[in-house]
Parts: sequence; C-alpha cells; structure tokens
Amino acid sequence: MPQRVAAPQGAQGVIGTLRGAIGSFGKRVSGDRATRSRSRLNGPFYLPQLLAALLIVAFGAVIIYTASLTIAEASFVRQLAGIAIGLVCAWGMYRYDYRALANMSTALLVADVVLMLLPSVPGFGVSAMGMTGWIKIPLVGLRFQPSELAKLVTIFLMASLGAEYNGRIDSLRDYLKLCGILAVPFVLILTQPDLGTGLIVLVTGASIIICSGAKRTWVIATIAGIVALAAIVVATSMTEGLPHLLKTYQLNRLIVFVDPSVDPSGDGYNLQQAKIAVGSGGLLGKGFGNATQAAGGFLPEAHTDFVFALLAEEFGFVGSVVLLGLFATMILSTILLAQRVESPFGKLVLAGCATMWSFQLLQNVGMCIGIMPITGIPLPFVSFGSSSMVTQLTSVGMVQSVWHHIVKAG
Repeated sequence: MPQRVAAPQGAQGVIGTLRGAIGSFGKRVSGDRATRSRSRLNGPFYLPQLLAALLIVAFGAVIIYTASLTIAEASFVRQLAGIAIGLVCAWGMYRYDYRALANMSTALLVADVVLMLLPSVPGFGVSAMGMTGWIKIPLVGLRFQPSELAKLVTIFLMASLGAEYNGRIDSLRDYLKLCGILAVPFVLILTQPDLGTGLIVLVTGASIIICSGAKRTWVIATIAGIVALAAIVVATSMTEGLPHLLKTYQLNRLIVFVDPSVDPSGDGYNLQQAKIAVGSGGLLGKGFGNATQAAGGFLPEAHTDFVFALLAEEFGFVGSVVLLGLFATMILSTILLAQRVESPFGKLVLAGCATMWSFQLLQNVGMCIGIMPITGIPLPFVSFGSSSMVTQLTSVGMVQSVWHHIVKAG
C-alpha cells in the first residue's frame, strides 16, 4: 500500500498562508456585498412609498389640468402652488426627527384644539359651502383649512398617547380615556360643521387606539354604540317634533344613498351623474380632455369631490386601475414599514397615515360609484385644493421621517 508523502514544512506554511489569504478575501467580498445590500435597502428615502405617492400626485395634476380647461374654479396654477408648498413641507417633515413628538401629547392636544377653533376667531374665519372651516392668511390673502392640518396633529397626538401602553391596553379606564381625547377634535370639527373631515379624524384615531392594543370586546362594544347613536340621530332627524341633529342636506344624502331614484333631479343628481361619468369611460376612456360629463357641466364638483368620476371618464377602467394600484402600493408599503419599525410611536404614526389614506380613498371612490354615501371627502393627492394637497404631502414626509431615522439609528 503506497504511503502518503508529507509535504515539507515550508510548503505547509505557504499553503496555510494561501488558505488564510483566500478566506480573508472571501470574507471581505462577502462583507462588501452585504454592505452594498444594506446600502440599497437602507437608502435615504423609502422609495416604494415615495415613488407611488409622487406618481399619484403627477396623475392628479394631469386630471386637474384637464378640469381647468372647462371649469373656471379649477385653477391649475393654484394646484401647482399647493403641490410646491406641500413638497417643501414634506421635505421639512422628512428632515425633522418625528420622535421628538413622542412625549408631547399635551402640546399636541392644545394645538389640535387651537386649529379647530381658529375659524371661529373674528377676522380669521371664512365661510364657504355652508361651513366655517377656512381662515384667511394675513398679508397673503390665501385661504387655508386648519382642520386638514389637524388630521396630522391628531395622528401624532393619538400615537403619542397609545405608545405609552407598548402594544397592550389592560385597563378599561385607559381605553375610555383615549376615546375621550379622540372625541375632542371630532366634536370640534362637527361644530363647523364638517362631517367628512370629522369622520376621517374619528376613523384614523380609532385605528391608532386599536393598534395600541385595545381589547376586542371593548372595540366591538364601541362600534355597536356608535352605530346605535348614529341610528338615533338619523331617526330623530327624520321625525317631526324631535331635535334634528343632521342638516337637511346631510339627511337627504343618506336617503338618496339608500334609494337614488327618490330625487334624481335634486339631491340624487350628483350621484347619478357621477355613475354615468364612470360608466361612460369604458375600458380605455374618452381620452385626454374629452370628459363630456364634466365639460358639459353635468357633473358637479368634478375637480374636487367627484374627481375620480372625471378620471374614470377620461382614462377609463385601465386608468382607474392604475391609480388604485398606485394607492395600494403606497398604503401597503407603509404597512410593511410599520411592521419593521421597533418604536411603538413610529408604528402608530405609520398606522395612522395608512388608515387616513385608505379611508379617504374608499369613501371618495365609493361615493362616485354609489357604494358609499356622499360626504364631500376629497381624493388624496388628486382632488383640487391646496390645503388638502399640503396635508397629504406632509403625511408622506412623516412616513419618510420614520424611515430616515431608522436608517440613522442603524
């Protein structure tokens, strides 16, 4: 049997040196790849959410431009100004360390109340469309809706309070305290009156309370109580001799939602025309600037409340699916980021933003196709209005701020 000849001691040293060098080189290459991978993953911006939001804004700008061709109130220049201001606010929010607000619940509550009461201050408040929800900015002469900004303040407020429980609310007293604090901005908005914005604040704040760890039985009982209270309000508003808490137009919107044929030429007209506009778009739409329902004046508020109907008429089913796909990307990427964040405050801020966008999208698109009652809630990033645009873009900056400070911490 042949015997294996041992390598000389000098050769063994050379082989060992080569093995060490190769191993070191392999580790260095592997480390460089991992570093590059982390660099791509932890870039300065959270691109899935950011790119989707910017594409929605661009799509919306195109829609408002076409609306401006036939609707005098739809000023394309004003919309571009709102986008520009919103981008500046988004950048400022991105650079700001959102974590500084985690322990400022009292200041946030005060800010929320002040924003709601500003339109009631003599000399500041401006009435429009049956409500006093705007203020005139001194020296500039522009109008701004403080309740839009209050949406974001409420998100920070409820997130700062909910984060104290680290994902579990054990005491019913604590749960009721959170619900009571949320009721403050909600009730103040209703006094303007602005039911649409009030519902956004209520649903967004409620989602944060749920994500804070509220027990299921408490949540179900609360929902049942709200439904019962709403039923009582509607019943009393429809009964002679009892207090009418709902305005006449609000009650008529609910009646028309249940049965649009009740008043097709009156309160049901908007809903009927919106459904006609959506259906007439077909698969590919009538083309850029060819929305006859809006151009002919048949579709009221085509650039604001019913902007989705305008979009569907011009770009059809395909264009509508593209827009909804972009919204889905933006919302789902925000939810995925929330799952990655370790900070309870950051998680709840992201949950609030995702809920705010989701509810507005569901309500606006739903009322254009007849599955939701008309409430006057704008389509985020698309509907005409500087106040809404600035608020929505600032919320994008909030998401980017959470991402930015994860990267810095890592």
